Amino acid sequence: MFGETTGGVRTLLRVEGLCVLAGSCLAYSRFGAGWGLFALFFFTPDISFLGYLASPGVGATSYNTAHSYVGALICLVLGAAFSFHVLVTAGIIWCAHIGFDRALGYGLKYSAGFGFTHLGLIGAARKGAAPEQSLLSTESGA
Repeated sequence: MFGETTGGVRTLLRVEGLCVLAGSCLAYSRFGAGWGLFALFFFTPDISFLGYLASPGVGATSYNTAHSYVGALICLVLGAAFSFHVLVTAGIIWCAHIGFDRALGYGLKYSAGFGFTHLGLIGAARKGAAPEQSLLSTESGA
């Protein structure tokens, strides 16, 4: 089975995502460019779903690229370093989106399909999985 996270660690990662969302909203209230702009661009990283039209592997790569904190933090750092407000705004909104997704349990994807994430199975993959497939076995030390 894929390396999914279970139990208390999964809960901690989801709470961490909620904290990132809350912190990003607080930061946006101080440094952002209006809540209309926030709402307009909040779901922009989900354009990466289009990669799934090509294949599960391409979809997972495009989704993970758009839903990793790496790009968002690069935007924040470059925006702060060069006083480029647009990058700071984009980075904050991007972090908020990732935090939102993680809080809901949408983790980074495996190439097996959209429902296979590092936070566990979601959607149809979860509904169709046998109980031993949806969680790591206790023998694995998880």
